[in-house]
Amino acid sequence: MTTATQPVRPTTAADLAELVGTELGPTPWYAVEQDRVNAFADATDDHQWIHLDTERAAASDLGGTIAHGLLTLSLGPHLSSQLIRFDGFAHSLNYGYNKVRFPAPVPVGSRVRMRVTVVSADEVSGGIQVVTSQVMEREGSDKPVMVAESIARVVAAS
Repeated sequence: MTTATQPVRPTTAADLAELVGTELGPTPWYAVEQDRVNAFADATDDHQWIHLDTERAAASDLGGTIAHGLLTLSLGPHLSSQLIRFDGFAHSLNYGYNKVRFPAPVPVGSRVRMRVTVVSADEVSGGIQVVTSQVMEREGSDKPVMVAESIARVVAAS
C-alpha cells in the first residue's frame, strides 16, 4: 500500500504496468453533507425521501438521510485523483465500470475515503486501458460503502 500526500503521476505504459497490483491510499476523509445530497437530487431528479426528508428518514430504520449510491460513485473521480493522476498523458477518459456495488449506506454527515488498486494497464488501439479497483469506506464502519471496478482510457502525450 502506498500512502502519500501527492498522487502518483505515471506518464508511460511502462509506468502504468509497474503500478499493477499496487494499492494507493487512502485519501483524506471527505464529508458527505445534506446540501451536497440535495444538490445531487436536483441535478439528477432523484428526490426519493430517504435522501431528502430528514424527519421521515430519522423516524425510519435508516436513522437519518443517506447519500444516493450514484452520488457515492460520482465521488470516485475526485477522490481517486488524489491518489493517481493521468496529467502526464495527452488526455484521459472515463471509459466505464465493470462492476459497482454499494454494500452499505452513507449516512448524511458521515465521512468517506477511498483506496485505489491498479488492476491492469493494457495497450489498446489509440491508448492504454487502465482498470482500477476503487474501494470507498466510511469512518467508523467495517463494511465498505462502495466497491467499483473503474475503466479509464489514457492517450500518450505526443
